[in-house]
Amino acid sequence: MKAESFEYAIKKDVRNNPIVREVDNERHREMWRSLMIGVFVVVALVFFAWRRLELVRHGYESGEFEELLAAQHRDNEELRLEYETLRSPQQIEYRAKHQLGMVETTPEDYEVITLVISSPSPGTSVMARR
Repeated sequence: MKAESFEYAIKKDVRNNPIVREVDNERHREMWRSLMIGVFVVVALVFFAWRRLELVRHGYESGEFEELLAAQHRDNEELRLEYETLRSPQQIEYRAKHQLGMVETTPEDYEVITLVISSPSPGTSVMARR
């Protein structure tokens, strides 16, 4: 092999001119159309998911309020029962005797006091003149 042929194989002049591609307007329109449809679908899915989650959250809150209302009704019934129990004359008498140390009165405990105060007679009246 000659040195020149070896040199020729290495120094082979290859010109790679840059390839310029034309912009395909139809392909760009199709890409933007697909992108807009995709964005619309994603926004619609997010909106419907958000609505569903809000509905579920309100359902949980409603359940909590119903439980709270039922507890308030139970407490109200207990307090009404206690009120009616404490309001009975037998209960009032029992508490007065045992807790407050009160006793029943007997006829000997009554004393009638009569006091008559006579009112003084009015004096002469004075009238103003105009």
